[in-house]
Amino acid sequence: MKILKIILIILLVLIAIPLVMAVFIQKDYTVEREITINKPHEEVYNYVSKLKNQDNFSTWSLKDPTMKKTYTGSDGQVGFIAGWESENPDVGVGEQEIIGIDKGKRIDYALRFKEPFEASDLAYMEFEEVNANQTKVIWGFEGHMDYPMNAMLAFMDMESLIGNDFEEGLQRLKEILE
Repeated sequence: MKILKIILIILLVLIAIPLVMAVFIQKDYTVEREITINKPHEEVYNYVSKLKNQDNFSTWSLKDPTMKKTYTGSDGQVGFIAGWESENPDVGVGEQEIIGIDKGKRIDYALRFKEPFEASDLAYMEFEEVNANQTKVIWGFEGHMDYPMNAMLAFMDMESLIGNDFEEGLQRLKEILE
């Protein structure tokens, strides 16, 4: 009986630790990467402003070339939605919508993941003219994890997980445009 009591106390402590930890861990996180592309600002912006073009450089699009894709609206305009369905758990099911455009400067996206987990997050791409023949592109992601799931942020390096995919995608974008 004493051993059972000790095992029960240990189990309760093991369950309580992450729950208490999660109270003190931030729920929001931001990941951002940038690259300089040796092309004029307008050319870079015009290419990236078309959401369908992300299929050519986004790491997630390239993980499953057979995924089912759907498009709704006018590409490059607020309200355009690109949906995807993949059997690959790294890609899953979801959609991306253009929710804001500051022409030539920034495009904001709503990301709605449906499988293998549900989440709604924000992403953006910013453009800055370095000089007449160079453009800096910044790709960012703003994520949120509710309590108690935010405890996972203590063990997951979102900066590396998402950041590495952004770096690969931006490098592909540079290769395509240059």
